[in-house]
Amino acid sequence: MKGRKRTALVDVLGLILKCHVGAANQAEVKAAPWVLFEVLETHQRMAKILADQGYQGDLEEDIEAVYGVEFEVVEHKGKGFSVQAKRWIVERTWAWLENNRGLVRDYERLPENHEGMVYAAMIRLMLRRLGNNRRTRKTKEA
Repeated sequence: MKGRKRTALVDVLGLILKCHVGAANQAEVKAAPWVLFEVLETHQRMAKILADQGYQGDLEEDIEAVYGVEFEVVEHKGKGFSVQAKRWIVERTWAWLENNRGLVRDYERLPENHEGMVYAAMIRLMLRRLGNNRRTRKTKEA
């Protein structure tokens, strides 16, 4: 597999609920069921899902009909750059993950291992937040 594409579902804080790593040429709509359906089965309180234009199609109607969750595709308006609602939450999550050295390059042979590295990086981030975001180092006392 040449290249990877990460598909992730994040909460409002930017923490990953579910991640799927697939081939780079895989369409977003094809990867979405790996992520969405398992999370929707386990998180019954989910009320709304925001997605970008890559997730348009039958998936939108299926999720609303089966799970009763509002699925909103954020439309890109006009040419060039435009700010999309709540897109910064996901982009911030990708930036956090890129700070992890193991995810900057594709060192893993299997996509499942790469997916595990994503979860390990997110666990490390959450543990640092629980510890008041301080890196603790042992210092030599005289």
